[in-house]
Amino acid sequence: MTVFDTQIDALTGGPADLARHRGRALLVVNVASRCGLTPQYAGLQALHDEYAARGLVVLGVPCNQFGGQEPGTAEEISDFCQVNYDVTFPLTEKVDVNGPGRHPLYAALVGTADAEGHTGDVRWNFEKFLVAPDGTVAGRFAPTVQPDSADLRAAIEKVLPPA
Repeated sequence: MTVFDTQIDALTGGPADLARHRGRALLVVNVASRCGLTPQYAGLQALHDEYAARGLVVLGVPCNQFGGQEPGTAEEISDFCQVNYDVTFPLTEKVDVNGPGRHPLYAALVGTADAEGHTGDVRWNFEKFLVAPDGTVAGRFAPTVQPDSADLRAAIEKVLPPA
């Protein structure tokens, strides 16, 4: 069983169907609209635009567990992302990424260590997990790692086929 077998709903309702992304890389990011890191939406959209043709899917996962910074309804989240950042990458339902209600998607992700050796609970909004096309978790990046960082881009390049 891999990340692609996990059931999660789309922000707009119905299954997000991660299985349809099997064979592509996923960059899974817990997102929030009222966070100091929210401008990362622009960089995530740029990554999606640049790498989509090579097989990268950015997957935004709204979460309200960090300072209540994603309080909106699905419609409010969708509108915010569209109006402010012209987001075209998929967004899932709002979920918990930590604690007893941790969504199974994050249960499959949090065992992976980042560059500093951190595993376990997600530390804040915009923590990033890179899933290789075979469904294995290939990398974890702290919330403060910008979408255009050299380390993140190198990890993406490593799991995608050559241009």
